[in-house]
Amino acid sequence: MAPVVDARNVYSEIGPSHLSPAVRGDLQRIYVPNLRSNDVSVIDPATMKVVDRFKVGTSPQHVIPSWDLRTLWVANNAERRNTGSLTPIDPRTGKPGPAVPVDDPYNMYFTPDGKSAIVVAEARHRLDFRDPHTMAMQYAIDVPQCGGINHAEFSIDGRYALFTCEFDGSLAKIDMVSHKVAGYLKLSMPATRLREGADPRIPGADEVCSSRKGMPQDVRISPDGKRYYVADMEADGVHVVDGDNLKQIGFIPAGLGTHGLYPSRDGKLLYIANRGTHRIHGKRHGGGSVAVLDFASGKIVARWTVPGGGSPDMGNVSVDGKWLWLSGRFDDVAYRFDTQSGAVTQIKVGGEPHGLTVWPQPGRYSLGHTGNLR
Repeated sequence: MAPVVDARNVYSEIGPSHLSPAVRGDLQRIYVPNLRSNDVSVIDPATMKVVDRFKVGTSPQHVIPSWDLRTLWVANNAERRNTGSLTPIDPRTGKPGPAVPVDDPYNMYFTPDGKSAIVVAEARHRLDFRDPHTMAMQYAIDVPQCGGINHAEFSIDGRYALFTCEFDGSLAKIDMVSHKVAGYLKLSMPATRLREGADPRIPGADEVCSSRKGMPQDVRISPDGKRYYVADMEADGVHVVDGDNLKQIGFIPAGLGTHGLYPSRDGKLLYIANRGTHRIHGKRHGGGSVAVLDFASGKIVARWTVPGGGSPDMGNVSVDGKWLWLSGRFDDVAYRFDTQSGAVTQIKVGGEPHGLTVWPQPGRYSLGHTGNLR
């Protein structure tokens, strides 16, 4: 496994001064996959304009940096069997290459040693381990009790990973050494959640949580590697989990439709994107927001809203840490939040933008998703 530089801070290598020589010369761009229009919008952050837009496969979900930081993969998980694909983007030119046929690539991660890409075949309840360059199949792990398997995070030593099970309200723990399921954890729901249409800034704008199970989404590890934070769209917050013992140890309310999780460049804060609805298909101008969690205290220290309403979804942080970029899932825009003030700028993109990535990003290697670098 690639060694951890600082065991006290798994994010020690994603600071602004830690750009890898591998990304030298790469274009500074924001790549936005548009699920409904089957294309990628490319934003130049210097001009705040869309400078390119190109077609990819059907239903592009995420733009995923490869382990070696040399390719950005667009995961196109077409619903019909064996029609999915991965479209490579050259980060030096910003241009796509020929798509590689891959079954059901909803999301993709990379093993910490860089030897395998892990295609998250959501509809198949399966993790497909593939050659990270050619995408030829190596082996697969069936995860039958994980409906809607989608997002993941790796332990600090790389010996296991936690995957969220969106439609079962649970987590699956995968033993990365023996290549098997190590266990499942059903997440406990809070007594109340935010009411759809209520102002999230008003105390008491909640309702009895009638949902019997959650809808877990993104998952990220604490800087010291001891806790995992699991975003839950039904619970409107993040579950806190002891991954070693596969046990839930807390819950932190965050906002309506909690979805995406992104650490700050200094590893002290966690930006939490709240999509603004409990529904998979939401309306425009919803109650979306961003909550800022202080890792050390476990407290929400700031909350940012979108003027007029919005749907912050997935993205990442700029190299200098000054900007948080997120897709506006139901509003066909990309958001740029000022990480000091929370002020937001919007840029029109394609239909139903999802897992955008900011490039380049600092770090030694990528574990996948929209840029989980270490």
